[in-house]
Amino acid sequence: MDDPRTWLALLNTAAFLLCVAFLSYVGLITRRFVQPRRAARTGPVDHAVHLVVPCLDEEEVVAGTVQHLVTAFPDATVWCVDDASEDATGELLAQAARVWPSVRVVSRHAPEARQGKGAALNAAWRAIDAELGPDVDRSRVLVGVVDADARLDPSCLAVVCGPELFGDPAVSAVQVQVRVVEDVDALTSTCPLALVDAADPSGDRLLVQLQDLEFTGPIAAMQTLRRATGSVGMGGNGQFTRLSTLDRIAAEHDVPWHGALLEDFELGLHVLLTGGRTEYTDDTFVAQTGLLSVKPLLRQRSRWAQGGMQCARYWRSVVTSPVVPLTAALEITYYLAVPWSQLLGALVFPAAIGVDLHYAFTTAGGAAGWWVSGAWGLLPLALVFGVVPHVMWGPLYRHASGGHVSRRRALALGLANAAYAYLLQAAVWWALWRVVRGRHDWKKTARTTTARSAHPVETPLPRTPVPAAAGATSGAQR
Repeated sequence: MDDPRTWLALLNTAAFLLCVAFLSYVGLITRRFVQPRRAARTGPVDHAVHLVVPCLDEEEVVAGTVQHLVTAFPDATVWCVDDASEDATGELLAQAARVWPSVRVVSRHAPEARQGKGAALNAAWRAIDAELGPDVDRSRVLVGVVDADARLDPSCLAVVCGPELFGDPAVSAVQVQVRVVEDVDALTSTCPLALVDAADPSGDRLLVQLQDLEFTGPIAAMQTLRRATGSVGMGGNGQFTRLSTLDRIAAEHDVPWHGALLEDFELGLHVLLTGGRTEYTDDTFVAQTGLLSVKPLLRQRSRWAQGGMQCARYWRSVVTSPVVPLTAALEITYYLAVPWSQLLGALVFPAAIGVDLHYAFTTAGGAAGWWVSGAWGLLPLALVFGVVPHVMWGPLYRHASGGHVSRRRALALGLANAAYAYLLQAAVWWALWRVVRGRHDWKKTARTTTARSAHPVETPLPRTPVPAAAGATSGAQR
């Protein structure tokens, strides 16, 4: 081990193995993502639906969201959890509850409040449980989670109640595709992705569209693979779960949602560990407002990365569970290892490059001799391993949009996505720093006040109550 070349070989081997693992996974998700798929069949909304909206200082957006939900889904009950907001959120929600009979407000106060999204969702679960009668078929009750700045596709409930999803009694939870835009009200179901070509100045700015590319590209591809492996993950927005499944988790663990900062993925693990089945669909979507600057984006992703690190504690339970399929356990193992492999790669790759550069300038003949002697092969390897897997999502984004993104813009997005992917690795180090410091508090991502989707506090609610549809408040007893 005294020979520096031995260290170079070890570094290059480690870098190569990390790249092979990454490329193998990319190949698996891409293969299924590009295959033609039959659109999911819709079904009658024959389940009672309770939509939960966690709210913490959401005065700029919550009025529009509540109005959207009660208008688009008049038979659903909308539960708004005010998590001790310090702005006008509480007043807006109280007004909404007076206007619409299907709106419920759950108010949380210190010291219980502001303990994270999972705690707020548990409060809603308790409130729903208290309102339902003893004779309710809880397997026919769906609890959906909608962010305070989100819009659900109007056909969402018909899709998730279709025969391949909640129409199948074996399905316990469903995650719908997430879209990220600046103006959530402009996104409709008239086009599968309803994309505006960002070359047009009226289109979403680059950072927002990169977030949308991430969710409709790599993340959607991962979920497509997970449908085959039986390991579909839940997301914090647009997630639907049978109430009976939440009850089953609570029976074992006291409450459905737990303390991880990635409470949505954690819930999905508990669904699988209690014998449930999770599903994903991109035939409908939930739209959310994108972040317009880098710092809040990194803060958000550092919370997600730290949550993923926390969920590593479930690995042993997953791989030893008799009810989790082997394919699911393998895919979950890979996902739980991602933050750690990113940290390792951030050390291995620069070190390997540094050693290579050292030899480039110390080999006989200098850098030119080193290059001619065979080092030229490093460049195509670097492109294949480090650039192409990120750039390719630009053209795939265009393909998924049905051509609504120009070829030129798709290429530009792909190139920008390579930089975006490496930028997000900074969030993993931020997460590790929080772990080292013992920081596990939940930090809300600051709302982007300049987004075109914002509905400021002065947004008026209708003065005349919208009549509740038949069964809107008692539909849970169907």
